Amino acid sequence: MSATTTTETELQTTSLADLLRRVEALEAEGSKQIEKKNKLTIIAWGGNLDQIWPTTILATTAAASGMESSVFFTFWGLFAIVKPGVRITGDNWMQKMMSVMNPGSAQKAKLSRYHFAGAGPAMFKKLAQDHQVATPDELIALASDLGVRLIPCQMTMDLLGLKREDLIDGLEEPIGAATSLAEMRAAAVALFI
Repeated sequence: MSATTTTETELQTTSLADLLRRVEALEAEGSKQIEKKNKLTIIAWGGNLDQIWPTTILATTAAASGMESSVFFTFWGLFAIVKPGVRITGDNWMQKMMSVMNPGSAQKAKLSRYHFAGAGPAMFKKLAQDHQVATPDELIALASDLGVRLIPCQMTMDLLGLKREDLIDGLEEPIGAATSLAEMRAAAVALFI
């Protein structure tokens, strides 16, 4: 056997061994990955009308199309699931002021832009009515009926002084950020609205 043939054979063997190691490494890495479910998870942090509306539309559409769907309401998004009659919440003056500054409930939500002293949301709701688009509070009720998991954030409830009885019926037990991240990690689609 010539020196050239020996070198070519060694290179082929080395390359094949290297290739097999790479394949094994990729397979090991692939086995660590989480299998994504046919699921939509939304982190609803915004409580404005133009954030609540797409959140509820996407959650109900996902559920109606057969996807598992969950919405984690945190920070200002939590006010979308406050009962309409609840106005002032909290135990201290800062929590009470935060509740006064937020309208509470999806029915009273403001637009993030073009609010115009309440005219903006009224026009938006009129346009939705004319085009037969359900309101966010109707969509929240529909979401519950469709099995969408509506989940309040425990930390935000504590921070803002909201109690379970301040929130609408049909919600799951409050969870924290770690559980919410686990929800998102297993979802094929995860959104932050």
